[in-house]
Amino acid sequence: MKELGAGTLRDGVAVLPASAAARDRLQSARRQVEADGGSAWLLELGQQSAEVEKGIRELFDRRAAYGEIDDSAKTLRRGLADLDEAAARRRYRQLEREFESVRATDFFPGPASTGVRGHLDELARHLDRHYSPGEPAPGGGAPRRLDRSLYQGRTWATRRRPWVDRVASAWLIRRFVDARARFLWLAAPGDCPADALGFDFDGAAFTHVGERVTFEVLVASFALDSEPGLDGIARLVHYLDVGGEPVEEAAGFEAILAGLRDQCDDDALLDAMTPVLDALCRRYATSGVSA
Repeated sequence: MKELGAGTLRDGVAVLPASAAARDRLQSARRQVEADGGSAWLLELGQQSAEVEKGIRELFDRRAAYGEIDDSAKTLRRGLADLDEAAARRRYRQLEREFESVRATDFFPGPASTGVRGHLDELARHLDRHYSPGEPAPGGGAPRRLDRSLYQGRTWATRRRPWVDRVASAWLIRRFVDARARFLWLAAPGDCPADALGFDFDGAAFTHVGERVTFEVLVASFALDSEPGLDGIARLVHYLDVGGEPVEEAAGFEAILAGLRDQCDDDALLDAMTPVLDALCRRYATSGVSA
């Protein structure tokens, strides 16, 4: 009953707001109770007095749960100086999952839900400013299809100290777009030379578009959608960069990247991560598993 978000009127009496989904879930619970040898009844309450309705609605007050998430978000923000990027972003994704879990059973949403959603969005922006200055904001439109033959032997530039999207995008460029690519790692986006192809920063030739991260934009731009294994890499990068559906390999990939970044310069980091990404791509391609 707790997982369903039900309120408890008294021992053995649980309530949910009337809906088809709630009725199905309660019917499933009833069948399980009866299969275990117990007894259960599913009843529908008629309209009650205003005072009783108010009391029932209070059973679904999620403000305390939202408050715990909000407090944890504030604690995370205050403690960033003591956390590496991988640990901080893992904790943020955990807070996102906790928020979605509460919201799924918040049948009468109010200011608490809206407020915490806004605080989490601001925390995400703060993480980007702290760990990835210059993190791009999503642009509008759709990626344009480009001719790979026009992008050979080029200089490609992105922000230094690459994290998931940037290192995966550089791997993709070298493996599938421009085998002779040369990379510049910029202290600031404004340092990008006029003749370089920028990626993963505001104003770059290739950056976030809509809900797509830079890796996904590159895949679409160069018609790489059918390349075996890249759909799995794309889901991995998307999850680690902006969240979404969890990916099994994410924690391991992130840990490897964090460990290598602590001991490599940016060129060496790309070289070290290349066999990791190659191996993941082969796994997704041969196993038929989309991350």
